[in-house]
Amino acid sequence: MKSIFKSLGLAASAAALSLGTAISAHAVDLQFYFPVAVGGKAAQTIEELTAEYAAANPDVNIDAVYAGSYQDTVSKALTAARGGNPPQLSVILSVDMFTLIDEDVIIAFDDVANSDEDKTWLNSFYPAFMENSQTGGKTYGIPFQRSTPVLYWNKEAFKAAGLDPEKAPATWEEMVSMGQKLVKKDASGNVTQWGVRIPSSGFPYWLFQGLTTENDVILANSDGNKTNFDDPKVVEALQYLVDLSAKHGVMAPGIIEWGATPKAFFEGNTAMMWTSTGNLTNVRNNAPFDFGVAMLPANKRRGAPTGGGNFYIFKDSSDEQKKASVDFVKWITAPKQAAKWSMATGYVAPSPAAWETDEMKAYAADFPPALVAREQLKHAVAELSTYQNQRVTRVFNDALHAAITGKKTPKEALKGAQAEADRILSEYR
Repeated sequence: MKSIFKSLGLAASAAALSLGTAISAHAVDLQFYFPVAVGGKAAQTIEELTAEYAAANPDVNIDAVYAGSYQDTVSKALTAARGGNPPQLSVILSVDMFTLIDEDVIIAFDDVANSDEDKTWLNSFYPAFMENSQTGGKTYGIPFQRSTPVLYWNKEAFKAAGLDPEKAPATWEEMVSMGQKLVKKDASGNVTQWGVRIPSSGFPYWLFQGLTTENDVILANSDGNKTNFDDPKVVEALQYLVDLSAKHGVMAPGIIEWGATPKAFFEGNTAMMWTSTGNLTNVRNNAPFDFGVAMLPANKRRGAPTGGGNFYIFKDSSDEQKKASVDFVKWITAPKQAAKWSMATGYVAPSPAAWETDEMKAYAADFPPALVAREQLKHAVAELSTYQNQRVTRVFNDALHAAITGKKTPKEALKGAQAEADRILSEYR
């Protein structure tokens, strides 16, 4: 009997192998690019979710490819598309939507997801995240790796400075006055702890847009073909940023590195920092002190840009691949998976339904700072996004750097940036 069962087992194994081979031979292949812009377990969690989907869907093979930073990812995806070998889907900055449309490399989700159930799904995300995801009545991006900048503060440093450790600055003026009390110097006069740190390397426009939004001005129109870089309110916001170092002495002078900022916070080199809520889990796991999370301080109003990446489906894919891509994106943005992603990273779960899962409710009850970025969405605006987005933001970033480093006044720098943006965008008006 033993040999019979063994034979049956071998036959069953052979049949299973044959079936698996048959399924694999007819499986849909998807290549999926994703970036990582924050510390923590972002890459690991994406790989875990992708593997979970693949295990439940043996008719789909997904090759999840870590493509580097956001800038690396859009560059690699466009290069692959121009070479005729694009990924089928990718997470790319939401602000690159106009560029991807202009390059004619993506399709609208509406073109594939057109059932009543699909339409309900497309309408299930927070409206603030959809501002950078839709244009011309169509949805080109699905929110996933989305965020807003928030303010983190070291409660122990606040207490040591005689400040209320439970109260973050609520206004620009308070951030300066609190920052001045938080600055520490050694016997030689060297600063050992700054009051605040607002990174300005890489993509300084994003955190600066927190200041412009608080100063009640929008950097670009929703059609992506006109900027307001030299608006007096933008100039005023840039002057405030420059003055944090040059006039008030609460922030280090010069360009401040984005990637090194959480470490500087952990090591006590700054008592407050502005960075993505996508760093929330990183801060929770690594800050050796009690910390708080708050909305960005207001001036004329509360405000912050949204940020982060959306899913896009690439045009040069088969109908089966496009359908499989939509199915995967629907699955990974569903409430349970979105909750897992948000808890692992700190990114904002992109739909209200995700916050209604038992897991998310328990997480938020145990860790209320997780709610700050979600609540800030009420005051959020679309991140700066235009046609020729890489070129236009580079012009703007260069102007910010020129002012921060003292090479130009804010007014001079922004006037030049507006003139250059007008030249680039004139063909799109």
